[in-house]
Amino acid sequence: MKFVDSAKIRIEAGGGGAGCLSFRREKYIPDGGPDGGDGGDGGHVYFCGQEGLNTLSEFRFKRLFRAKNGQPGAGQNKRGKSAKDLTIEMPLGVKVYDLETDELIGEITQHGQILLVAKGGFHGLGNARFKSSVNRTPNQTTTGTLGEAREIGLEMSIMADIGLLGMPNAGKSSLIRQLSNARPKVADYPFTTLHPSLGTVSLNDAHIVLADIPGLIKGASDGVGLGFEFLKHLSRAKALLHVVDILPVDHSNPAENYFIIENELAKYGQKLAQKPRILAINKIDLLTTDDKTKIVGQFLLDIDYQGEAFNICALNGLGCGDLVYGLFQLTKAIDD
Repeated sequence: MKFVDSAKIRIEAGGGGAGCLSFRREKYIPDGGPDGGDGGDGGHVYFCGQEGLNTLSEFRFKRLFRAKNGQPGAGQNKRGKSAKDLTIEMPLGVKVYDLETDELIGEITQHGQILLVAKGGFHGLGNARFKSSVNRTPNQTTTGTLGEAREIGLEMSIMADIGLLGMPNAGKSSLIRQLSNARPKVADYPFTTLHPSLGTVSLNDAHIVLADIPGLIKGASDGVGLGFEFLKHLSRAKALLHVVDILPVDHSNPAENYFIIENELAKYGQKLAQKPRILAINKIDLLTTDDKTKIVGQFLLDIDYQGEAFNICALNGLGCGDLVYGLFQLTKAIDD
């Protein structure tokens, strides 16, 4: 399924049903007496958070969502049936905007969260409502009001515990396959990951969600490469996992690659740049014991890294058990 993180749709709530003009046909009652019933209310439109969804792709094909109108009233004081509300399931992390006013209507952040986006019309009144001591045979009714109609903009940011970041082909897709149930495409060329994917990592009875973000390059915060549109997904994560290829196939400097990513985060925003993180030094299996000490030691010295770092091989799982434990410890510390 193609990942879509923004969409434009039209929402139309139902209109209220019209009130009825009716008179009883009974003997000895002047003009039959008014007995026109009220109409029914129009259906509201709600958005509801759904944990299992992670894309807005449905809204690429269906852009109009319309609730039903309330039924008109009838004689014998029968009220029209109100229409059922329309509930549309939304992924978590979606911001909802009114495109005509640029108003932020709300944000869907929890499973089962309900957000009213368009109110249904109020029911019309039947002529029985207008009977009085001076007007025993009213011919007056009201039509129901129209439901709200809105042009809606949807913007989705992935909600994950850990966001993966790194240069293209650093091994993020292989790592998320190794750690979780996600199955992103893996290949030996840059930009294998063209859209974010989610994976769940389990440890005993606990779970965390990883988000594999497309590889970043220099200038990503200015729209270069896949652009900064994916950086916003990292901003929703509790913490970051920076994956560095210690032996890049293009013979680039791992330390320079590390700083390229860190600089792009800082340019996007200090809030993102200051998120807690863990460093994963990937493809460690390609180094001999002596080279591992020398090359990794020099890399950590070059970047002046003070945090927690793990030597791993995403392809065969070497060191990944310790990494998983470290990620759970980090998220637990954040939650506490």
